[in-house]
Amino acid sequence: MTVSLRAKLFIILSGLVLFFVLMFLGLTHAGLERFYISQKKEALIINSTNFDLLYQGNPKEMSLELERITNTLGAAIIIFTKEGQVKYSSFGPLVDQDLSNPSPPPPFISNALNNPALSRTTPPRFPPGPPPIIKSREIIDNRTILEMEHDQDLRIDFMVIRHKMTNDDILVIKQPLALISESVSVAAQFIIFTGILSVAAGCIWAFFFAKRFTLPIIELNRIAQSMSQLDFSQKCTINHNDEIGELGKSINHLSYQLDTAISELNQKNQQLMADVEKERKLDTMRKNFVSSVSHELKTPLSLILGYAEGLREDVARDEDSKNYYCSVIIDEAEKMDKLVKDLLNLSQIESGFFQLSRTTFDLSLLLHDILLKYSTILAERNILLEMDSIHPYAVNGDELRIEQVLLNLFTNAIDHAEFKKTIKIWVKEADNHIRVFIYNSGRPIPEESLEKIWTSFYKVDKARTREYGGYGLGLSIVRAIQELHGNHYGVNNVEDGVVFWFDLTKAKNIGNLY
Repeated sequence: MTVSLRAKLFIILSGLVLFFVLMFLGLTHAGLERFYISQKKEALIINSTNFDLLYQGNPKEMSLELERITNTLGAAIIIFTKEGQVKYSSFGPLVDQDLSNPSPPPPFISNALNNPALSRTTPPRFPPGPPPIIKSREIIDNRTILEMEHDQDLRIDFMVIRHKMTNDDILVIKQPLALISESVSVAAQFIIFTGILSVAAGCIWAFFFAKRFTLPIIELNRIAQSMSQLDFSQKCTINHNDEIGELGKSINHLSYQLDTAISELNQKNQQLMADVEKERKLDTMRKNFVSSVSHELKTPLSLILGYAEGLREDVARDEDSKNYYCSVIIDEAEKMDKLVKDLLNLSQIESGFFQLSRTTFDLSLLLHDILLKYSTILAERNILLEMDSIHPYAVNGDELRIEQVLLNLFTNAIDHAEFKKTIKIWVKEADNHIRVFIYNSGRPIPEESLEKIWTSFYKVDKARTREYGGYGLGLSIVRAIQELHGNHYGVNNVEDGVVFWFDLTKAKNIGNLY
């Protein structure tokens, strides 16, 4: 069974409180009465000595002092003459007693204080009765004796001091020990009562102290458990100016450092995974690229080789056949030339070393020039061109590359125009860019191909692409040029057709354009 730190601390502190209370009670029981008696003994000796200094032989003159001593000590006082005659007694007014026929002094009164060897002599007693039982006797000095005696009539113990004064009178002070025992008993009872209260109060204090002491430790443990689960959002709120407070600050710092390190590690891991994935894709793209280039070059090379061998073998005997063979070879060579140039352009742009030659030019003039060049092709293919009235737009970019973007998208629209055979071009102006839209009627692009068409050699319909001489590089060149300019591009399927669009940067200063 696991015991919590709070319970252990409570048990230890409560045990310490109980131990010290019990130790205090034991010491009180063993030593309080002795200590009290020693204090009373000292008080009797001091009072007897001080009284001797003031006493002149007449008890009446010292009645107030005698009463003070009696009330202060709670003791009985008797003064004897050296002959043993009572001159004063707190038991009654004997100071007026007739001293004409004094009784002979007992041996102790006359000799004991001068002869310690007679210490076993039984002293006289007042009032008369059975002599007391002497339990112990201590000679303080040659004038003072301290005795512990038991009164047989009263059946109580007394502490008795017998002091021979300067005028040879004998002072006897009897202190009842019953008062001392009673005082010790009351004190012991009170101490027991206060001890019980102290134990109860100590246990309550130990409980709250243990709870308060362990709260920061519990909080630190909770934060440490969260850290073990890689949750670094928990922070220590301990503000103590002690070792626990320093530990809390250290854990907060450790949590921050681990959070930072693990976050950086995760970022690097994600970057590494992205790089690996990118490298895998690049490797796949390279393989596909080589395969695509090989495939695209295979057909024209086969045609060129076949027709060239035909010319060499003199298969075409008449002039028309030879011209046809030559035209096929030239046509296929031109396709190969176009493919190689497109590949070179794409490679230069994607390599990151190609530098744009940015200028400010009028987009409307560029559009009209392109449309003018392709007006014959549009007429041959019965394609209807619809273009909004395009106002002069000053844009900034590499004019030759922007023209290439326009040509690729426009020729793509021509090649895919179907059904109504309609192409629409319009322009929208925004705050800092101009967006050009090119629509062609025809079949929509499959959803799974909308992102892939910007990849080199990707063809939605390979047979149709080869039909109009395409290699799947036009849109990838558009993507590369737009990314190099830092502008957006895209494609959307619309009703009865497809819309391609791309952004151009609006020129900031058009003062020198016109």
